[in-house]
Amino acid sequence: MTSFVIPGQPLSASTSTGEAQAGPGTFVRGGKVFASRVGKLSSEGPLVSVEGKDDTQAIPEPNSIVIGTVSRITRQAATLSLLTVDGRPCRPDFAGVIRSQDVRQTAKDSVKMWSCFRPGDVVRAKVISLGDARSYFLSTAANPLGVLFAVSTTTGSALEAISWEEMRDPTTGETESRKVAAPE
Repeated sequence: MTSFVIPGQPLSASTSTGEAQAGPGTFVRGGKVFASRVGKLSSEGPLVSVEGKDDTQAIPEPNSIVIGTVSRITRQAATLSLLTVDGRPCRPDFAGVIRSQDVRQTAKDSVKMWSCFRPGDVVRAKVISLGDARSYFLSTAANPLGVLFAVSTTTGSALEAISWEEMRDPTTGETESRKVAAPE
């Protein structure tokens, strides 16, 4: 099996049942195997790996572009577990926060976080400041920033982008609201 994957994309449902083992270019979080870099997915038996450029771990700085997985949502903010910084893997303990006023360039007062992000979404964002001791402040207030990969809340299928604010489940045709990243 060979396909193109991005950092943070789930590669297997579970490692606890022995279905898959993390190989080069992957990591395990919450019992699931994820891609840690951009590259081609390959699997040989139970070993899942990603072939691609292997850089040293990076540290987020202002104006860095990060990719992370949404881990928590409140009315005011979405918390991300950061996976990459400027295309390079980072330590798994880096976290970022997208505040409601940093989601869009316009209509900042009407942003509803739950209609922009959901837990598990893979998001591309820009570091706007170092934040506090626990997390960096992030922004998706530009067209190429936002949700890159999401899964349907009803069927579990990967969603496809249909506009800057909606994604569609290809199996059922149902749409879900997201702050979608435009292709670069």
